[in-house]
Amino acid sequence: MSYVDAEIASQPECWRRAAAQAADTPAPALPRPGERVAVVGCGTSWFMAMAYAGLRERAGHGETDAFQASEFPAGRHYDRIIAISRSGTTTEITDLLAAIDDPQRTTVLVGDPGSPAAQLAGHVVALPYADERSVVQTRFATSVLALLRAHLGADVAAIAADAEVAVRARLPIDPALIDQATFLGRGWTVGLAHEAALKCREAAVFWSEAYPAMDYRHGPIAIAGPGRMVWAFGEIPDHLADDVAATGAAFVHSRTNGVYAVLDRWAAGRRPLDPMADLILAQRFAVALAASRGLDPDNPRHLTRSVVLT
Repeated sequence: MSYVDAEIASQPECWRRAAAQAADTPAPALPRPGERVAVVGCGTSWFMAMAYAGLRERAGHGETDAFQASEFPAGRHYDRIIAISRSGTTTEITDLLAAIDDPQRTTVLVGDPGSPAAQLAGHVVALPYADERSVVQTRFATSVLALLRAHLGADVAAIAADAEVAVRARLPIDPALIDQATFLGRGWTVGLAHEAALKCREAAVFWSEAYPAMDYRHGPIAIAGPGRMVWAFGEIPDHLADDVAATGAAFVHSRTNGVYAVLDRWAAGRRPLDPMADLILAQRFAVALAASRGLDPDNPRHLTRSVVLT
């Protein structure tokens, strides 16, 4: 078993630990309702920032923006800046934290509590139990999102139960039959769609894209066709499934079909998986895709665990 396989499978327990940690995290470390918040990250961490920003605003906790760390608007004021970084060594993250005039406005969610980012931030929320050996991020990023969702009041125990299903369920489609994939989301799940597409590119050197679901028919649907797949997270626009079917592409969506069902309560017509658990299936799809292409997902091409620029 690859490192990434084992790390994907460990996510339900990591999410439960993250939820418990959220309850025990001192109040100054995480945003209070009403604060204006910016969340920053790079790559996978940026996509988790996007998801959290959408969830926090939807929950009515206040204006929340997500930025790739290098694109943070330095002249804009935020009450709280949250940085997400597995290694705590990523150059864009450490440069940003070092430039903030009041470190007490900053919080870093990090795998290594002794890392440079942890030394620079005013508050540190460390998740060493979710840190990873694999270059390809899976459980750290989703555990951070689980912690943040718990802080917003989500029932992470129920989400982790969905994750238990997702780590065992059969994949909704045979990766060997697909030569291109597009992932779609709405609201907070746009970040999950981007993350799923990134996993396919990282692990399997595979042509994958991601878009907001409402924008998909404004051009990107032109690439759909037989041998290609459209995978949607969460709520979808009316008639999207029919429009994708008309192209000949496969359509994967936990609220539309029963392909995920491995337990009776997830049979057709029952409650669909939480989108974060659905992301586990997409992670597994990416790893299976790598295997079908004769690639090692633990050693992705041109990638390292952290980008440190000199």
